[in-house]
Amino acid sequence: MKDFLKYTLATVVGIFLAGIVFTILGIISLVGMVATSDTETKVKENSIFELQLDGTIEERSQAEDPFSKLLGAASTTTYGLDDILSSIKKAKNNDNIKGIYIEAGVTGGSSFATCEAIRRALVDFKESGKFIVAYSDNYGQDTYYLASVADKIFINPQGSLAWHGLSSQPIFYKELLDKIGVKMQVFKVGTYKSAVEPYIATSMSDANREQVTVFLEDLWGKMLNDISVSRNITVDSLSTYADRFMDLQPAQTYLNYGLVDSIVYKSDVREYLKQLTNRKDDENIRSYLVSDMVNVKRNVPKDKSGNIIAVYYAAGDIDGGGVISVGPAGIQSPKVVKDLRKLREDKTVKAVVLRVNSPGGSAFGSEQIWNEVVALKAEKPVIVSMGDYAASGGYYISCAADTIVAEETTLTGSIGIFGVFPDASELMNKKLGINFDVVKTNKMSDFGTMSRPFNADEQQILQQYINNGYSLFVKRCADGRGMTTEAIEAIAEGRVWTGIRAKELGLVDEIGGLDKAIELAAHSADIEGYSVVSYPKKEGMLSSFLEGEKDKMVKSKLQEYIGEYFNGLQYIKGLKEMDPIQARIPFDLNIH
Repeated sequence: MKDFLKYTLATVVGIFLAGIVFTILGIISLVGMVATSDTETKVKENSIFELQLDGTIEERSQAEDPFSKLLGAASTTTYGLDDILSSIKKAKNNDNIKGIYIEAGVTGGSSFATCEAIRRALVDFKESGKFIVAYSDNYGQDTYYLASVADKIFINPQGSLAWHGLSSQPIFYKELLDKIGVKMQVFKVGTYKSAVEPYIATSMSDANREQVTVFLEDLWGKMLNDISVSRNITVDSLSTYADRFMDLQPAQTYLNYGLVDSIVYKSDVREYLKQLTNRKDDENIRSYLVSDMVNVKRNVPKDKSGNIIAVYYAAGDIDGGGVISVGPAGIQSPKVVKDLRKLREDKTVKAVVLRVNSPGGSAFGSEQIWNEVVALKAEKPVIVSMGDYAASGGYYISCAADTIVAEETTLTGSIGIFGVFPDASELMNKKLGINFDVVKTNKMSDFGTMSRPFNADEQQILQQYINNGYSLFVKRCADGRGMTTEAIEAIAEGRVWTGIRAKELGLVDEIGGLDKAIELAAHSADIEGYSVVSYPKKEGMLSSFLEGEKDKMVKSKLQEYIGEYFNGLQYIKGLKEMDPIQARIPFDLNIH
């Protein structure tokens, strides 16, 4: 018995001590990862920048999850558009980088303006005279659009190349809601405000079909024209190839049609890259990934003027309840208002570029941000740079800026407001057998209860509230753009426009990306020397984990497994957090 207790105690003590040792080793490893994450990358001569496109691309890079890395857990690769663009620019200006190798996989469905910005950076890179080579086992339609810039495009002998055109397929829930006894009571302004259609219809309205058709044709036309120029293939031929559904054609067909330059295995591409970089057969290629390039110092003198141009990223749904929530929280209006106020009061900040990538959200939250943008504009220049989306609430927070810059393929406008309120009386009474009674002091004391539908008086009050919100939205746009309310109303009604059409209509001033917006900000502030500083400050690795990293990991895995259906599920989940009065578009349109 004594021996048993002795051995048991020894085992427990051993386990305890081993736990302490492993914990210490883990902490040391974690600290080491954090310490090395900011180590400067020294680029050796005859190197290449390897741009891997095999994950998802967000507006801005997020902190790396150290715990997944430490434990060896697999996760979907996520790139920041800011890091990709910065890396391409550094590669252009670094003499030791001889070219770019694009290894194109299948992304999570990159949005159009994101791809347009990357492609423009690659075109600019080619002006340096350096090479771009692309290879893939399976090109996605978006990654082929990017790879089409390359001097040489290679594909695996058994590879595929997605080329089939664009489509938008909204999901409708009305019949499902009917079956469970829930009716969505909708109040809106805007013929084209289609966000409510999934709850009250089983197919697209004529107006919605019209707007989607127009902007899909704009986006597809942009892809056709750009690839036509790069590959010297006529637009008509590219369209014909799409009708033949290139996705399932043999690799030889891609070569015959001029979509690729050669059919090779990946190892052959590596040998070709060695030749381009003067590497011997027994030497490895010197390549640097985005994660390496972010720590390469820019080849420009450090500015000593003390002037700052602030780039403030407003990305995601406004006050929750949607799909495109970049980071743990998306755009939280109280935080954005507070941050912009600090930038307004900071004397070293000479101008602000508000980088907007949002499909909208809470109408109330949008108004609060708009108000702070107006106050900021009174103190210093404000330039808006639009990403994939700056629609509805996203346009609301943009319209007061001095200048608005958008990509040709940005989806913007959608000036309209709606409210959706569930009536669950049939579910409660007939399906579940739950009954309600009420005692009230006034006529509308039980306004908004889910136990009954709105009566005529309540409907009138709600619709008037929505009308007032829409009138305010239109006035904000008219004042900001220097147009009459009648002119805004003629192009509003909730209609979504591409950036190029928005410029023609006066909703946008310039076509271009973030760099152009920064140049305009410097010109407006009348400064030559300046530093560009991004806000809000990125979360550290540890704080990112503690403040929702687990949730992000779960979302990432779900998106990896269910693909395009993820956004629909996210939207339904977000309904419980959604402000009843919304200024937003209903879709997250990706290139598939």
